[in-house]
Amino acid sequence: MSPSQLCVALAQINPVVGDLEGNVGQIREAMASAHQAGADLVVTPELAVTGYPPQDLLFQSRFLTRVESALTELMPNVAGVDLVVGHPEWAGDGLYNTATWIRDGEILGRYRKQCLPNYGVFDEKRYFREGWGSLVGVIGGARVGVTICEDAWTEGGPVTGAAEAGAEVLVNLNASPYDYVKGRRREQELGARACEAGLPIAYVNLVGGQDELVFDGASFVVAADGDVVSRAPAFQERLVLSEWARDGRELQPQSGEAPLAKNLEAEVLGALTMGIRDYVVKNGFPGVVVGLSGGIDSALTLCLAVQALGPDRVEAMFMPSRYTAAISGQDSRQLAEALGVTLHELPIDSIHQAFLDTLEGDLGTDPHGAAAENIQARARGALLMALSNEKGLMVLATGNKSEMSMGYATLYGDMVGGFSALKDVPKTLVYRLAEHLNRDGERIPRRIIERAPSAELAPDQKDADTLPPYPLLDAILYAYVEENCGLEEIVERGFDGETVRRVLNRVENNEYKRRQAPPGVRISPRGFGTDRRFPITNRYRF
Repeated sequence: MSPSQLCVALAQINPVVGDLEGNVGQIREAMASAHQAGADLVVTPELAVTGYPPQDLLFQSRFLTRVESALTELMPNVAGVDLVVGHPEWAGDGLYNTATWIRDGEILGRYRKQCLPNYGVFDEKRYFREGWGSLVGVIGGARVGVTICEDAWTEGGPVTGAAEAGAEVLVNLNASPYDYVKGRRREQELGARACEAGLPIAYVNLVGGQDELVFDGASFVVAADGDVVSRAPAFQERLVLSEWARDGRELQPQSGEAPLAKNLEAEVLGALTMGIRDYVVKNGFPGVVVGLSGGIDSALTLCLAVQALGPDRVEAMFMPSRYTAAISGQDSRQLAEALGVTLHELPIDSIHQAFLDTLEGDLGTDPHGAAAENIQARARGALLMALSNEKGLMVLATGNKSEMSMGYATLYGDMVGGFSALKDVPKTLVYRLAEHLNRDGERIPRRIIERAPSAELAPDQKDADTLPPYPLLDAILYAYVEENCGLEEIVERGFDGETVRRVLNRVENNEYKRRQAPPGVRISPRGFGTDRRFPITNRYRF
């Protein structure tokens, strides 16, 4: 093989939506590093100038004017290395999702995204018009084509068009959010396009958290035969250098590092940690507070918070009631001590009793059932918010996806918070993540993992009193929520029909609660939020 003919630097950066100056600064830093490393071309992720997704900021003309100014200010800095940069472009006839190729301060060409995703968390047709044509630039003796994200998921689409326009290599700019099945799908799809067009493809992806979305990076290069020859680490900012050399007439990517997450648990923990860290940091909070119950959800949430922010930026609060078991306090203290976190202990029994006495005086009867139980949760929520207000800490909610699906949570109680770490994590996965965290030594006390889950709002209360066993519940929920299966399809898989009916109806009955829940890290192919939009006022039932 002859010496390298081309070096492409994939800028796996972490922009902040709306921080035009900061994002352009990251792009400049990537160019400087790439130039020093001898790269010919730097490629940024999709919409790198604005961050992704900018959503309805794109409807503000002043914002678009500032985007154009930021791009104009960036151009003179492009020298010694070419830049393909993603940004929104107002072109007179409409707004486009564009990649601009800049060389020595001048625009070499522009490519406008043609295939606009309009499903799941994506609604690009709300903002952009479809582009057309191909962009092929010549650099380092190679003809390099440009496409953007969904363009490379479309059989016979823009990738084929770039090959027909003479491209030997393709660069694909992406802002592809993480979910726990997408990584493998991306590589399969890009491999299929590479084989179809006979082109090697360099895929660069955004990294970082943006509200409920987490972008994992994991940029990679596929050869013309569809094999992945190099892969960047996930959940890390990185400038990835991809070397290309002539093999006869063809330009081939050279093999590089190709790390993969060791298992699903490690991958999900990476996503949750980055999602928490970036939400807290990008929104300017000094830290977080977590309400500990002695249960596994709050224990895992505290571990994630410490992993994301460090113990000095995390505080915990344990708020026992008359129904709280002594071991819940013991385990909470042990957990906080192991993690090096300040623990506040604030008993709520007197607060709870004051509520009951006040209501009894008005109602003429002692409140009972859900009313008495929820008072405890709301008293805890009020104390958490008081600490939040006093110290500026954000409350990190602790509910999991199984509970949120079934409405097994108290509005204005255990649902309070600015962000929810486990909102898209089913209970069975919560246990797997806890076990993974304990693999090199006990961080979460063993008793927390082994105890039967309980809200501890009533004597001898257990989750199993009102919910199906979690392995059964999560299997039904996965089929309904993630796979969008109907009742009959789920029953055909061997589940009891009446159980399925109760679960599905309960999911729909609690849409109003989920709509009032804080945002949380999305890790599944279909989370609650922009992924799944159901009416609150809705009489359809199974």
